[in-house]
Amino acid sequence: MRSAANRAITLAIVLIFASCTLAAQPSVPPPTAVHGFDMKNLDKTVDPTKDFYRYAIGGWLAANPIPPEYSRWGSFNELNEKNLRDLREIMDEAAAQKDAPKGSAAQKVGDFYASAMDSVRREEEGVQPLNDEFGRIASIKGPADLVAVVAHQHVVIANPVFQFYSDQDAKNANIVIAQLQQGGLGLPDRDYYTKEDDKSKEIRRHYLEHVGKMFALLGDDTTAAAKHANTVMAIETRFAKASMTLVEQRDPNATYNRMTLEELAARAPGFDWREYFKGIGESEPGPINVAQPAFFKEVGVMAKEIPIADWKTYLRWQLVTAAAPWLSSPFVIESFRFHQNILTGAKEIQPRWKRALNLTNGTLGELVGIEYVKKHFTPEAKARAKAMVENLREAFRARIKTRDWMSDSTKALALAKLDSFKVKIGYPDKWKDYSTLAIDRGSLIANLMRASAFEFQRQLNDIGKPVDRTKWGMTPPTVNAYYNPLMNEIVFPAGILQPPFFDPEADDAVNYGGIGAVIGHEMTHGFDDQGSQFDARGNLREWWAAADREAFTKRAERLRQQFDQYVGIDTVHVNGKLTLGENIADLGGLTIAFAALKKAEAGKPAVPAIDGFTQDQRFFLAWAQIWRSNYRPEEIRRRLMTDFHSLSEFRVNGPLSDLAEFEKAFGAKAGDPMVRPEQVRAVIW
Repeated sequence: MRSAANRAITLAIVLIFASCTLAAQPSVPPPTAVHGFDMKNLDKTVDPTKDFYRYAIGGWLAANPIPPEYSRWGSFNELNEKNLRDLREIMDEAAAQKDAPKGSAAQKVGDFYASAMDSVRREEEGVQPLNDEFGRIASIKGPADLVAVVAHQHVVIANPVFQFYSDQDAKNANIVIAQLQQGGLGLPDRDYYTKEDDKSKEIRRHYLEHVGKMFALLGDDTTAAAKHANTVMAIETRFAKASMTLVEQRDPNATYNRMTLEELAARAPGFDWREYFKGIGESEPGPINVAQPAFFKEVGVMAKEIPIADWKTYLRWQLVTAAAPWLSSPFVIESFRFHQNILTGAKEIQPRWKRALNLTNGTLGELVGIEYVKKHFTPEAKARAKAMVENLREAFRARIKTRDWMSDSTKALALAKLDSFKVKIGYPDKWKDYSTLAIDRGSLIANLMRASAFEFQRQLNDIGKPVDRTKWGMTPPTVNAYYNPLMNEIVFPAGILQPPFFDPEADDAVNYGGIGAVIGHEMTHGFDDQGSQFDARGNLREWWAAADREAFTKRAERLRQQFDQYVGIDTVHVNGKLTLGENIADLGGLTIAFAALKKAEAGKPAVPAIDGFTQDQRFFLAWAQIWRSNYRPEEIRRRLMTDFHSLSEFRVNGPLSDLAEFEKAFGAKAGDPMVRPEQVRAVIW
C-alpha cells in the first residue's frame, strides 16, 4: 500500500541520515559480478530441508558483516551501493557545470547537490536558516496563531500534529481528494510510547535525553531543556494514545472516513480547520478523507487544553528535528546518535556524498532519473522485463481458474482485475515538471523549504481533478517495486532491474526466482487481504461473493498463525497480522513465478544441471539470494514493531515450507522443518 505524503524533507530523512564526514571514495567496495547464483553463498554444512535460508546464503552471511554505516546489509543494499556510484558520476558532472542554463535539469540537480555538499556553509550558518521559522513560533499568542503556524510548517518544512496530503478517493478512484492522516510523533510509531516492556522504557529514556540535547543545541539551559523534553513527550504521548495501531490501519475501510469541512469541524472542534485550510492555500478543499477520526477529535481537545507555551515548545521541537540532519555538525551528530545509532544500531554516520546524493534523488528524483536511465537502463532490459510480466500474468490467470474455493462469478471479476493491471517499467512516460521550483547553490535548508512548498502545492493542485495515471511513486534509481491498489498498477523502477534480481546473462530459473517472484509478489498484492478489497478500477468495494471471501480469509489465517510463531529476537515474535499482506504476496509471488518458469520451459530441451543444481533448485536458491541480509539487533527490534515485511529469514523459509514444489525439488519429506504439515499448510494463490 502507498505511504501518505511525499514531502521533500521528511522523505529525505527517511532515505538516509546526515553525515559530517567527507569520503573521497565509496565506503563499500563494489562486488565482483557473478551471473546467476553465486556458489560462494552456500553453507553446505546446513541441511536444506532443515533451514534452507542458511543453506542457501549462509556462506554470504558469514562473509558479509554489516558495514558500520548500516543497520542492515543485504542484496538491496549491495545493489543500492552500485546505483549510488552510478548516480555520483551524474551528480558530480552536473555540479561541475556552474554555467549550466538556468532552469535546466543540470543546473537544478547540480546546484542542489552542491548545496548539500557545502559543509563549510552549513557550519557557518548553524541554525540561522531556521530563524524566521523560530520567530513565527515565538510570535504565537493564541489558538488562531497556533493553527496558522501548523499550516505554514506543513507547507514548508515539517509535519507537526498531523499530516495533510492529497490522494485518490478510495471509493471513487478517478478523483483526487484532500487527506488527513494521524501523525505528530518523533518516535517511529505510537507503540514506542505505549508499550511497557523494559526495552520500550529504555528507548523512551533515550528519547527524552535526545530531545533535551536538541533544545540545548538551540541555546536553552540544562534545566529548561529537560523541562521542554518532558513537555514534548507528554504531547506526543497523547497523540500516540489517540492513534490507530499499524495493524488497525491495515483495514482500508477503517481509514476511509469521507466528510466535508463542516463535518470535520463538528466532529473535531477546538482546532480551527477552516483557518488551517486557508493557511495551506486551500480554503475550499471539498470532500476530505479523515483517516483516523478519533485522533483528530483528540487534536481538537488538545488544542483547547494544552497551554500555548507548551505548543510553542512542541513546534520548536518538530521544526528542529525535521531539519537537524541538514544543519551544522552538532545537530547532525545528535540526530544520528538517536535515530540511527540507538534505534537501528548503525555505528557510523554515512559519508557526506551519500546523504547529499540521496537527498538530491529524494527531492529531484525525476530530474535525476532522466539522466540515470539514459546511461544505465536499456530498451532491451525494459522489453525483457515486460515479457516476464506478461508471462507471470498468464501464469496467475491459470492459477485463478483452478482455485476450487472460488465461485465462477468471483473468478471472473478476479480475472478482469488481473487483466486491468497497468504495468510501469523503468521510468515514467511523462516526467514531472520542475519548472516552477527555484534551486540555487545557497542555503540547503532554503532549497529544501522551496522544494517542500513546491511538492505541497502539487498536492493541492491535484485536489478535485481527475487522477493522473502517468505518475510514479518511486524514482527510477530506486531498488524496490510496488503495487498501488487505487491505480491497480504494478511498478518496477529501473534501479531494481539489475543483478541479483534481474540478469539478462543468467539462466531462466535464476531470473524467475528473482525478479519473476518479485513481479509475482506485486501482482499478488492486488489479491492479498488488503488489495483484494479494491476492484479493477481501484475502488474500495466488496466484489467477492461472501462465501469466497470467507474461504480466502480462512486460508490467510493459516499464514497469520504460521508467522506469529516465528521469533525474531529474544522473545519478540513476528506480528502475523501486521505482515500478513506481504506474506501472502511472497507466497503467491513464488507460486506464480514457479508456474511461469514451467510455462517458459515447456517445449524446450531440458536445461542440464548448473553447478550441480537443477532448474527447480536454482529457482529457490535465487529467491533466497535476493533476501540475504544481516541485521543489527536494534534494527531487528525496530522492524518487528514497525515493518509490514517479515525478516529475511522468514521471507525465505516461511513460504517455501508451504510449497510442495520446494519439497519435491530438494527431496524434503514430512517431519522436516522445511515442510509444513498438510493440515496447517497455507495454500492461497
